[in-house]
Amino acid sequence: MASSSSADSSGGADGAGGSDRIAGATRYLGLDEFADEPRIHDILIDHAIRGIRIQVVLRLFLSLFVLLTVSLDPPAHAETFSVVTAILYAAWCIGGAIVVVGHESAMIRYSWIALPIDLLLLTALAVAASRSNELSWTTDVLLSGFVFVPMIAAIALQPRTCAVVVVVTTAVYAVSSALARTSNGEPWSVIVLRILVVAALAVGAILLSRLQRSRVTTIGALAAERARLLDATMEIEERERRDLADNLHDGALQYVLAARQELATLRDSADPVTLDRVDGALRDAAQLLRSTLSELHPAVLEQAGLAVALTDLTSSFGSRAGAPAVAVDTVGWSPELRTSADSLLFATARELLTNVIKHAAATTVEVTAEFDEGRARLVVVDDGTGLPAGIDVDELMRRRQAKGHIGLASRRVRIEGTGGTLSLSDHPGGGTVAIVEVPARVL
Repeated sequence: MASSSSADSSGGADGAGGSDRIAGATRYLGLDEFADEPRIHDILIDHAIRGIRIQVVLRLFLSLFVLLTVSLDPPAHAETFSVVTAILYAAWCIGGAIVVVGHESAMIRYSWIALPIDLLLLTALAVAASRSNELSWTTDVLLSGFVFVPMIAAIALQPRTCAVVVVVTTAVYAVSSALARTSNGEPWSVIVLRILVVAALAVGAILLSRLQRSRVTTIGALAAERARLLDATMEIEERERRDLADNLHDGALQYVLAARQELATLRDSADPVTLDRVDGALRDAAQLLRSTLSELHPAVLEQAGLAVALTDLTSSFGSRAGAPAVAVDTVGWSPELRTSADSLLFATARELLTNVIKHAAATTVEVTAEFDEGRARLVVVDDGTGLPAGIDVDELMRRRQAKGHIGLASRRVRIEGTGGTLSLSDHPGGGTVAIVEVPARVL
């Protein structure tokens, strides 16, 4: 048991570390209001990573442009320096693309480093080529590469960083164009016009970056509001279940228990066979009421944790007449473990088992709960009829909602609202596999 507890603690620490890294990335983007919202950060981080991927693609084009420029039209001065620098820059861009694939979240913090390197490279090559005393078009071509920088900067979700980069880019472009005039004799009027074009691109990049940030912030705010509404809905549902359980316990169950006590006083004056029948019926009714109370408001979930609560739940379902044999596996979920997803997973397991009993015609059901690195996982496998042929899960949900079966659909909304997933698929041996995965923090 000690080793199991240690493993769970390690998993919780890893999950907490991952949450801290993601929260740090969110704060780096200047979106502090969403840093502590695990359900929102996925949206924000996803947008940031998409932007970095686009930056990587544009940077690869820029490296190809620079390499072809110095290879096909090498400058008269510092040709070796230009070619070697272009090759090193191409290697840097390719390496950056590889790093992004494996460490996307970390790249959010460090993506800004690449922008000064882009600017420094173009400046160094343009200045080196401009020192030629002979007519050379290399500098003119290289100066065209400066337009890539505002485009790359515009994709970032940081307007201030973008503004600094594009202002510096415009200034460097102006200086480089002036220096290049000695080798190509370009008129000042043409140089000024080209600087105005780059300046316009710089302004557009800043405005585009602000627009993107505004959109992401709006999406985050809407998602946060949706999450709060889902939380409120779940709290209301849980409160109603608790109230119903209290009413059943204080009302119907007490009347049944009182009736059994009254029967005991009639043992000597009535037919014992009839009394036994009535007592058996009342006993079954009391047991059914207790099972219903446990399902509605599982006090054991709060007191003993999800592992024990799932065991009680499966026992309750398995004891019903005509119900399949239900087995539960909580080896991957320590009895001492408490997470933020316990209530959601329990309610989902209850809904899935209810659906199996009502619709699957199964003979056996297996329920598995696992927790690893900040992710909670629930798997329910049955050997029943399986999913209807030829329709996907979304269509299945719509059909059930049309028939008034909204339990699983509403549960799916709650799971997705926490940043999790609910998937249904056919089991290779027949039946259905339901998998629930949600982010969870150790309490």
